[in-house]
Amino acid sequence: MVQTNSDGISPDGQQPGSGIQPLLERLSSDQFREWYQDRKWRKNIEEGQPYFNGPGSIPDPERHSPSQLLQCHRKLVYRQENAPAEQSDPRGIFWFGTRFEEDLLFPFLNRAVTGTETYVQNSIWIDFTVESDAGELRIKGATDPVIVDSDAAPVLPTEVKTKSAVDNISEPNRHHRAQVHAYLVGLSEKFDRDFSDGVLVYGGREALELKTFHVEFDAEFWDEVVVDWAEEHTQYRLDDELPPADPEYDWECRFCSYRERCGKGDTNYQDVDSNGLLAGYAGYPRDDVVEYLEANPDESLTPTLAKEFPELAKEYGVVNWYCRCCSSEVSWEEADPQGDPLCPRCAEQDGLSTLSLAREEL
Repeated sequence: MVQTNSDGISPDGQQPGSGIQPLLERLSSDQFREWYQDRKWRKNIEEGQPYFNGPGSIPDPERHSPSQLLQCHRKLVYRQENAPAEQSDPRGIFWFGTRFEEDLLFPFLNRAVTGTETYVQNSIWIDFTVESDAGELRIKGATDPVIVDSDAAPVLPTEVKTKSAVDNISEPNRHHRAQVHAYLVGLSEKFDRDFSDGVLVYGGREALELKTFHVEFDAEFWDEVVVDWAEEHTQYRLDDELPPADPEYDWECRFCSYRERCGKGDTNYQDVDSNGLLAGYAGYPRDDVVEYLEANPDESLTPTLAKEFPELAKEYGVVNWYCRCCSSEVSWEEADPQGDPLCPRCAEQDGLSTLSLAREEL
C-alpha cells in the first residue's frame, strides 16, 4: 500500500497512480511497431544478416528462389525490382510459420518420426543451374527440415506451410510441389544421388493440426511446368517487359502488395511499372514509404502521402502537382490530394482540370 500524507501525496512527491500514465502511453500500437522494427533490425545484425535491414538487391534475371516458383510473374517482378509495397507483409502469419516449424515440427520429426539411424537437419543449401532457351537458369535457396542419415546425407526433405485450417486441403498447391521438386533436383546434384521423394507438411494455425502429402518427383512436371515457368519469367526480365497479371490462384491478388499498381485494386491505375509511388494513393504503410525513399534518394513523397505523413515531408521533400491545362505547377498544399485533384487556378477561371504529378510531365 502506498503511504500518503494528509494531502494525498506520497513521500516522493507524486500523486497516487501518477506513474501509470507513462506506462499507458508506452503500451500502444505505435510503441509496439517501433519495438518490433528495432528488434528485427538488431536480430538481423546479430545473425550476420545486416543486408536484410534495407531494401533487397535486384536479383539477376536468371536467378530463381524455390519458394517463388509458379507464382504470379507480375507480382514477382514488382517484388524483385523493389516496387513500393502497398500493404505490410503479414508478419503474424510469417511469425507463426517460423514458430510452427522450429518449435513444433522440428521436435516432432526429431522425437516421434526419426529412429536410431535417422536424424533431422534444420535445412540444406541448394544452388544449381538448369539449361533453357533463355540461357542458364540458376535456382538457389535453402530447404526446410530434412531427415538425414548418420552421415548427414538427405533421406527425406520436407517443405512446411501453415494455413488457417488444414481439414479442407485435398491436394497440395502446384507451386508447393514445384518447391519440393527444386529441393529434390538440388539435393540430387549436391550429393550425387537421385532423390525422388519429399513431403509437404501443412500445419493448421487454428487447431494445430497436421496434414502431409507424399511428393514423388515427376520429370514431366519439372521440365514442362516448373522449368518452362522459370524460363518464361527470366525472359520477361531480360526483355524488361511487364508480365501479364495472370496468377494461378485468386488469393494471390487478394493478398498482393501491388494490387493498385497492377490494376486489381480500387484505384484507376493499371499496368504500372515498378517505379515510383502512386499519386492519390494513401494506403502505403509508413515504414514501407520510408524504406522506398531511403533506397531511392531521387524520389520524394507524393502530395497524398505528405498529408498522410506530414512529419516525413520536410525530410524527404514533396512532388508538386502539375496542370496540363494552364501549364503550371501547383504546390502540394494547395490542392486536395485525394482521388483526382483539380487545379485551383483553373477553377478560379471556371475551368476544370485534373492535376498530375509534376515528375510525370518531365
